[in-house]
Amino acid sequence: MRIALTAFTRRGGALARELFRALGEEGHTCSLACPRRLEEALAFPETYERVGDWAGARFADSDALLFVGASGIAVRAIAPYVRDKLTDPAVVSVDEAGRFAVPLLSGHVGGANDLARRVAALTGGEAAVSTATDVNGRFAVDQWAREQGFCLEGREAAKAISAALLAGETVGLSSDFPIQGPLPEGVVREDRPLGFAVTLDEAKAPFGQTLRLIPRILTLGIGCRRGTPAEAIARAVDAVLAEHRLSPKGVKQAATIDLKKDEPGLLAFCQDRGLPLRCYPAEELAGLPGDFTPSAFVQGVTGVDNVCERSAVRAGGELLIPKQAGGGVTVAVSQAPLTLCFTRSEGEML
Repeated sequence: MRIALTAFTRRGGALARELFRALGEEGHTCSLACPRRLEEALAFPETYERVGDWAGARFADSDALLFVGASGIAVRAIAPYVRDKLTDPAVVSVDEAGRFAVPLLSGHVGGANDLARRVAALTGGEAAVSTATDVNGRFAVDQWAREQGFCLEGREAAKAISAALLAGETVGLSSDFPIQGPLPEGVVREDRPLGFAVTLDEAKAPFGQTLRLIPRILTLGIGCRRGTPAEAIARAVDAVLAEHRLSPKGVKQAATIDLKKDEPGLLAFCQDRGLPLRCYPAEELAGLPGDFTPSAFVQGVTGVDNVCERSAVRAGGELLIPKQAGGGVTVAVSQAPLTLCFTRSEGEML
């Protein structure tokens, strides 16, 4: 996570620095800021005049905001920027003694509950988690989806599922992927008026009210003529995904031959979609085992008989959609393996 930390006092600053160090060692990307009046005392890398301005900027570029100090200060600072539980960053406040870590915003989807628990573990304090599913020990589908890296489609269905489980009702589960271990209490693989589907199918709706959870496990293998614009690549990709009823939200990356690593249209397409681009040399692609659609023309130009299929497979998974060509663009899609699990490694139900 990209975690932005701030504190308002000397004592709070000392705790913020410790949390900055500890969370950074755990692999998070952390930033540290304080009011300008404390610049000399705390010597933090960043300072600000108004905490509200700092909060607004961090809402745009961070996954989580961690305030060390009074919760009221944090609430007033973030109030103008709160918009949507599915897109707002996690916000946690912890008192300067480290006794109570309080998730204030985006407890499940944003990860504030988990961050509060981690902060409490680091300070020896307590996480004051108040979301109903956590308090009552019920399965929280939105939190589970976030932990798996799945995208949610169906906000109202997510709320309805939480409400139904809290009321002791059962909800349905449909999965296009194998499941390992037991299901959470109240979740059944049966027909129900309400349920959630783990699928790449952007139109799948097996229940009267369906929450779709889209795993990001697809790789786009792309080949194109020199000078192909981003718009043409986007049209080709979208046509392939639509024809096979695959949600664009399931795409995690694109892949191609290293000859195309500086292709402006391809780079612009990936930037627009927020996709990393993996590039591989011809000899590496040519050495992949498997059956691929050969092209003598592509072999003569690139040194390998197929770019899109081979690069998709090289980047991860099995070939799901073979080469589709049109408009100077070739597209193939691979899918990484996925098995669902609702229990943690130590046996705790998620």
